[in-house]
Amino acid sequence: MPGDDTAPALLFSADQIQRRVTEIAHAIENDAPPDKTIHLIGVLTGGFVFLADLLRAFSRPVTMDFARCSSYGSGTVSSGSVVWSLEPRDVRGRYVVVVDDIVDSGTTMREIRTRLGEQRPSHLRAACLLDKPSRRRCDVSVEFVGFAIDDLFVVGYGLDHAERYRHLPYIARLDAEPASTRKAPAGAATAAG
Repeated sequence: MPGDDTAPALLFSADQIQRRVTEIAHAIENDAPPDKTIHLIGVLTGGFVFLADLLRAFSRPVTMDFARCSSYGSGTVSSGSVVWSLEPRDVRGRYVVVVDDIVDSGTTMREIRTRLGEQRPSHLRAACLLDKPSRRRCDVSVEFVGFAIDDLFVVGYGLDHAERYRHLPYIARLDAEPASTRKAPAGAATAAG
């Protein structure tokens, strides 16, 4: 596991991220019917930075809400069981986009899509800044993806390691060891999968 003296290695610069966020906002606007207000549901905690920038990139009115759930406990490996601590308000008949920082195992995103789908939104989409397709444990749709990455442990732009690095305006690789083979220290916070 990286120590306190480990320096993150840049993967995506702040400028690259902002360009991609703007492209995703335009893609969502093109997908959403003109008579529907786009309703974003940010997945806490890691997704809040992406959500904030995405929200500001739209050229039409947008509403938002939050969800908090995770298939991770104190480690870096998904438990496969999703625990909810904050559910969004009713989305019936709305154009909904679930916004998350990273989709890894797919377990959390599948649970969110299932739970929201039961409320019968008119449209249900997902947007993630980072996608790790090599780590999927289940099929899940993510219509809007910023960047696909390999099995790397990444930080910055809302992503953390033990609550550190969220403040970085860029995304960086923290170490060279694949995330699936590492043991996390007790209490380490990780992104939802």
